[in-house]
Amino acid sequence: MEISHIEHIGIAVPNLAEAIKYYENVLGLKCYKTEVVEDQKVTTAFFKVGDTKIELLEATSPDSTIAKFIEKNGGKGGMHHMAFAVESGVSEALAECEEKGIRLIDKAPRKGADGLQIAFLHPKCTEAVLTELCEDPSKK
Repeated sequence: MEISHIEHIGIAVPNLAEAIKYYENVLGLKCYKTEVVEDQKVTTAFFKVGDTKIELLEATSPDSTIAKFIEKNGGKGGMHHMAFAVESGVSEALAECEEKGIRLIDKAPRKGADGLQIAFLHPKCTEAVLTELCEDPSKK
């Protein structure tokens, strides 16, 4: 598997509007896109820092993964996942990870935010960091 760059850092937030204000007014970044990802039960907001994105994630349902993460974190947000862009494609990267004994959350790529194909690796096998593999189909 060839990783080309950190695609984004996912940060869970309890209040997206408040978090956007911080990133824009304090850090001087500009939110370039918000998007509801219904199957993941989140609303996302994206910022660019150089070639890397920051993805803020707010739960749209109390039974979403993000809502559960925030609840476990005492009602506060925090770093949720690290996402890497893979050159060979997500399917190939998943197969390689599985061959190496890594537990997969996703057995096949699925549609993620910002037009990406994504899949997650289980943090119990990735040094306790939820890891997302991404590819941008528009760049193929």
